[in-house]
Amino acid sequence: MTGNFRRSMAWLHTWSGLVVGWVLFAIFVTGTASYYRSDISRWMRPELHRENPPSGAALGAAAERAVAYLTVHAPKARTWFIGMPQPDKPVLDLFWRTRPGEPPGHIHLDPTTGREATVRGTEGGDFLYRFHFELHMAPLWGRWIVGLCAMIMLVALVSGIVTHRRILADLFTFRRDKALRRSVLDAHNVGGVLALPFHLMITYTGLVTLATFYMPWGVTAAYRGNAQTFFADAAWITTPRPPAKRAAVAAPVGPLVERAVAMVAEPLERLTLVNPGDAHATVVAVFKEPRGLARSQPQLAFDGVSGATLEARGRDLEPAARTFTVLTGLHEAHFASDALRLLFFLCGVMGSATIATGLILWYLARLTRAGARPFLGLRLVQALNIGTVAGLPAAVAAYFLANRLLPTGLADRAEWESGAFFITWVAAIFLPLVRPHRRAWGEGFATVALLYGAVVAADILTLPQHPLRRLEGDPLFMGFDAAMLALAILFAFAARKVVRYEAPAPRQRTTVSDLV
Repeated sequence: MTGNFRRSMAWLHTWSGLVVGWVLFAIFVTGTASYYRSDISRWMRPELHRENPPSGAALGAAAERAVAYLTVHAPKARTWFIGMPQPDKPVLDLFWRTRPGEPPGHIHLDPTTGREATVRGTEGGDFLYRFHFELHMAPLWGRWIVGLCAMIMLVALVSGIVTHRRILADLFTFRRDKALRRSVLDAHNVGGVLALPFHLMITYTGLVTLATFYMPWGVTAAYRGNAQTFFADAAWITTPRPPAKRAAVAAPVGPLVERAVAMVAEPLERLTLVNPGDAHATVVAVFKEPRGLARSQPQLAFDGVSGATLEARGRDLEPAARTFTVLTGLHEAHFASDALRLLFFLCGVMGSATIATGLILWYLARLTRAGARPFLGLRLVQALNIGTVAGLPAAVAAYFLANRLLPTGLADRAEWESGAFFITWVAAIFLPLVRPHRRAWGEGFATVALLYGAVVAADILTLPQHPLRRLEGDPLFMGFDAAMLALAILFAFAARKVVRYEAPAPRQRTTVSDLV
């Protein structure tokens, strides 16, 4: 970094944005899609119809059926997780872990019969949600990489604010008829400045949500490494009980569910059974979070043998814990109404566009210096730019398309869907290495447009209950297809602009002889 302070900040902004820009784009795109995580999951499980879940005694009976299944199929598991029926997912969602190194178990049951529900294997919107902060890696490595990128994102935002002298003027400046580099720079400035408060908030709160993961030393020193006790003291979880290592007859879970529902006004979201079959078994009822900024879920813990109420958590939080839950709520926007959630989504789109134009701008600035034939490093940046800006949306479209085209009964179907995502993304990165730069951009955008159009066609053709085929169909499918069609049109327009782009002719200076 040389020169004055502003020039140093410009250098920092440029290089910090490039080094992690490709990962940040993936984080922003999948995080933005996660605002509609539940809607994506509903679309990817068309067998499930939105309906009112059971209540009262019927809800307790459904829990009993879940426990009966787990007692037979997961007797050695240390913890059972039972997702209770919800309006948008009216099935029992069972999940359990046995011991480290063994794959977890997961199944859906019909709450009225206790039999396995016919639901296609898919991660739904959870795949994009978890990719947003784990990059489909081991949680330790994925979260550290995402945290490092988020920290560099904060550096890029602050240095960008310092760099732009005319930050308000940039908000209203977009010269699309100028040279390509100038137009991309204007688009970068407009997108960055217009949603700047959102960018700062979402990046900072994203770091805060995993603060104890990135900086565990305070908890380690105060609690001697016992993080569970820290979380219990913060009232985020109920107090864990170690197993007594003595077998005991479990209390019926149905009456516990009925008592829990009577004590808390919010809908019951899931049950967690810790140490089932042990004398220190615990049944924890977790309820849907109340409407508001704080991301805090009420919880009730019961003794799994006697049925006595042990404790209630998540209602009266200490100031520090309340602050943390508010910042987490701001990041995830569970409190948002439909209109506010759409605003968050559009701000996320602008954030993704800002990162994309920044990557393209870096390449264009070096291309003019390198001449018509870019060197190897520049070609690599070009391939990564195309593979990220066009390739990631193509991978998301391939993920949706695989959900509709893969056989419903295919073994490991969820892994095949995520495999389609990564295969498409990798192909999109390598293909630009063997194609001319401009053609690669046009072909990349055109491919994305075709894939999103194919998602709409596959949804209509493979779904008998689609609203275009049955008047009483779920309008969710129509809305989702409209969003996919809008993306197809947007990328088709981008492909057309790239193919037909002509650089403006350089202006000639007017001399005295021209006026004579």
